[in-house]
Amino acid sequence: MAKKIVIDIETIGRDFESFDELTKEKLLQSAETKEDIQEAKDKLSLSPLTGEIAAIGMLEIESDKGFVYFQAGNNPPLPFEEDSVEYFAGTEEGLLKKFWETVKRYDQIITFNGRAFDAPFIILRSAVLKIKPSKDLMPPRFNSTSHVDLFDQFTFLGAVSRKNFSLHMCCKAFGIESPKEQGITGLEVGDLYKKGRYLDIAKYCLGDLHATKKLFKYWNDFVKFP
Repeated sequence: MAKKIVIDIETIGRDFESFDELTKEKLLQSAETKEDIQEAKDKLSLSPLTGEIAAIGMLEIESDKGFVYFQAGNNPPLPFEEDSVEYFAGTEEGLLKKFWETVKRYDQIITFNGRAFDAPFIILRSAVLKIKPSKDLMPPRFNSTSHVDLFDQFTFLGAVSRKNFSLHMCCKAFGIESPKEQGITGLEVGDLYKKGRYLDIAKYCLGDLHATKKLFKYWNDFVKFP
């Protein structure tokens, strides 16, 4: 039986002042007001060229065994296990190395919008840090044997409008508890990181993993044709 694992990441924007002047100018070229400038800075987390990975989570489909690797500032806690989930805190380079060591053991990865966001982000951040991948996270799109992107599957590869599809909305439609109702949303990750609430980010990532796992089961039972 193929070993399957769910993958999700949480990202943060880099310090705007760390960029060179030409990059700053490019990032703010359309900003005309203070609100526009803040919005541009808030979107730094959406690109691997201007952001970095705060947490990578993985959850086995066949069990509740999980792994969450996360950044935790200058004084990371020692690795620990809680409710069958292994937590490892370190630098972005450290968590990416742990990720590639772990993911190579699995035959199929499951994501929600992973082809458009998570997988490219992981690959490019790894490239920036000169870390070689151990597995192809971006196989041909029409072959879901090794990567099932549930966003693609539920929208039938774009045949259905993607406008109102999100993990939260899919969960609500199919009677699955949404992690977005637990008091944290992805938009807050950057602020949580600045406040040093690293473990809260890791736990939020774990919530996304559990929701995606349940959504995968729903897709496999009721949508996927044998």
